[in-house]
Formats: sequence, structure tokens, C-alpha cells
Amino acid sequence: MAGEGLEDILADDLSVIFCGINPGLKAAAQGHHFAGRSNRFWRTLHLAGFTPQEIRAEDDRSILHHRCGLTAVVGRPTARTDQLALHEFNAVAASFEAKIERCAPRFVAFLGKAAYAALSGQKQVPWGRQVELFGGCPVWVLPNPSGRNLAFTQGDLVEAYQALFLAIEA
Repeated sequence: MAGEGLEDILADDLSVIFCGINPGLKAAAQGHHFAGRSNRFWRTLHLAGFTPQEIRAEDDRSILHHRCGLTAVVGRPTARTDQLALHEFNAVAASFEAKIERCAPRFVAFLGKAAYAALSGQKQVPWGRQVELFGGCPVWVLPNPSGRNLAFTQGDLVEAYQALFLAIEA
């Protein structure tokens, strides 16, 4: 389990583990990752090339067929990520990194800067591929696909996620 919020969807030999910051209230209530109507994760994943069709949130486990996994850094569901405190990231840092080490994906992708910044101790985190490894894996920081994230259009999200897809395919 990813804590009290959502069950991890993980396996061995994954190309990438997508790491949400924490579950939204709707996702936690429904028991499926990125279940909010306004969340653009599943559409972005499809348009970026990860899946041949758009997966429905209720079919989130099928993402494993595409060598992708899902987890949340902090298990506690909230309406907004700014409702999390730094101590919540600190409390899970070691166990979260150990989880990534155990799964050993080719890449780990943090969806939004907040979780990676907290776990890495960096004040400024650039978008895209990072210099440092996390849990022994190369890191990508991608824009959060939440519908609340108005700084990124659907096209912006697809472009960012597609860069990771192309790195996996290389």
C-alpha cells in the first residue's frame, strides 16, 4: 500500500514508476489513481505514447501491461498538495527510496516538483531529467497533471511526458 490512500501498482522490470505527490480525495475514495474528472494523467500518458489507448482510472492496474507503475510519495489524501507538510515527506523519505530501490525501474518520474524537492533537499528543481539518481534510478520531474495545475496546458503536459517516453525508447 502507498499508505492510507491508494494501493501501489508496481512490478519488477518496469520502464518507469510514476510518483504522484499524494492521492487526491476523489482518487482515494474511488480507490484508483488519478480518478478525478479534471485530472489529465491518463490522457497525457496516451498522447505521449505510453499507452495505445487512454486508460480509464478504474482500469489503473492495466498500466502494468505497458511497463509503467504508479505510487504516491505521501499516502495521506488531500484536496490540494499544499495541504501537506514537509515533515510528511521527511517521514516517508527512507521507506519511499527503499521502495524505488526494490522495484529498480529504468526511470522514476515525480509528477510535480514538490515531492522530489522535499526528498532530495533541493530548493530549485528543474523540469525534466535530473542529475542525481534516486533509489539508484535516473529521475525525471514532470508537471503535475492535476486539473488544478493551470500553468500547463494539455499540450505542455504531453510534450514533457513525451520527452521521458523517448528516453525510455532510446
